[in-house]
Amino acid sequence: MTSNVFAAIVGRPNAGKSSIMNQLLGTKVAIVSNKTQTTRTKIMGVLTKDEVQYVFIDTPGLHKARTSLGEKMNKAVGDGMCDTDCCVLVVDVQKGLGTPEKELIKQFTSRKLKAILALNKIDLLKNKEELMPLILEASKEFDFEAIVPVSAKDQSGLDALLEEISKHSVKGVHMFDDDTLTDQPERVIAAETVREKLLRNLDREIPHGTASVIERFYERDDGIIDMECTIYCEKASHKGIIIGKGGSMLKKIGEQSRRDLERFFDCKINLQIWVKVKENWRNSDVMIHNFELDQ
Repeated sequence: MTSNVFAAIVGRPNAGKSSIMNQLLGTKVAIVSNKTQTTRTKIMGVLTKDEVQYVFIDTPGLHKARTSLGEKMNKAVGDGMCDTDCCVLVVDVQKGLGTPEKELIKQFTSRKLKAILALNKIDLLKNKEELMPLILEASKEFDFEAIVPVSAKDQSGLDALLEEISKHSVKGVHMFDDDTLTDQPERVIAAETVREKLLRNLDREIPHGTASVIERFYERDDGIIDMECTIYCEKASHKGIIIGKGGSMLKKIGEQSRRDLERFFDCKINLQIWVKVKENWRNSDVMIHNFELDQ
């Protein structure tokens, strides 16, 4: 008998939510970086394994919003938990339970949600006994369905996490075709791939003021895909940094993006990238909507 389980993956920024979802799916559908606020919207990943179809909703990290974009990102966290069978609270074991986690726990309680606690980054612990105080603290905060130590980096504990999630599946026909991977359009996946390279190559503050948009996506008869991408930033000085001396940084971002996109789409990609300035776009509801960041 087939069944479905909808699971929202929540937590603070950089807890490893997207990395865990990517590992569970066995492929990369959500970008990752070591910078905060990497995920900006809800991203759905689908895994069909045997009779169970898992639908994961990766959400932005809950944080103190300072812009309209930040407020919409926090709203996406709450929206992502609606109509799910369970939530997976991802906690960085080195940071423990802080304000973001306790705020999410309050939402679990008020919404009467079932939640699994995933203690991530255990590969960074010298002694696994260090987990015990955190497990005891978490158990006092909320009656979790299960507490599972995991490492998105070396994949330890992920099979156990998937098994715990499967316990909340509901019998019924699969909601999506069994080969469905994500709800993200190809244009969005491509744009996010470019943004990931911005996050990985630029200084801390600049990437948060950038957005990438695929303006043209065209597949030729010979199978080559032509993509035209525009990177938007908030300051003219940032534009210069993104382009780099003699165009060196933009070339690097383009080459790295192209390699990843060719692996994902399994074809040759002709990628052209431009950079434009849109001052203070993160506080413009119109621009946020145009960039499809209010989904």
